Amino acid sequence: MFQQLKKSILARLEKGLPICERPYLKMAEEIGCDEQYLMNFIQQQQNDQFIRRFGVIVQHRKLGYTANAMVVWDIKDEQIDAVGHLLAHQDVVTLCYQRPRVLPYWPYNLFTMIHGKNRDDVERKILSIRQKHHLQGPFDVLFSTRCFSQNGAKYFSSKLSMEVEFKHVK
Repeated sequence: MFQQLKKSILARLEKGLPICERPYLKMAEEIGCDEQYLMNFIQQQQNDQFIRRFGVIVQHRKLGYTANAMVVWDIKDEQIDAVGHLLAHQDVVTLCYQRPRVLPYWPYNLFTMIHGKNRDDVERKILSIRQKHHLQGPFDVLFSTRCFSQNGAKYFSSKLSMEVEFKHVK
């Protein structure tokens, strides 16, 4: 019984939370469990790191933000944590993460995403960030040319479900 309820909750989470005043209550009613149980279950999955992130996926293009740029920065290694922290807390930065350089082809080690209504809007935001934080080092701006689907986590694939059912039959 518990395993089926767990599967039902995870399968429902794949669809995202309903947009309403009490999404956990509505979801619990759909699944057939108590709202508090559902919230406790989700919290436990986060504590166990089965669910690593729980957040909103904003479809920014539908909101009119059609200029989207990944700004890549070459930040000195000894400054990466401090600069990353500063940039991550800018209202206009929606993603900020570190990646290793791939020298000599790719000198950048800090990546930030900035959205705007148009390219000029994004470029103004970048200039403002550079001036505010005195970022003089190399950077590049990579504007999106197309939009990929934005989805949340998938906990069950058809292959996984078949393997679980097959193992259960044995």
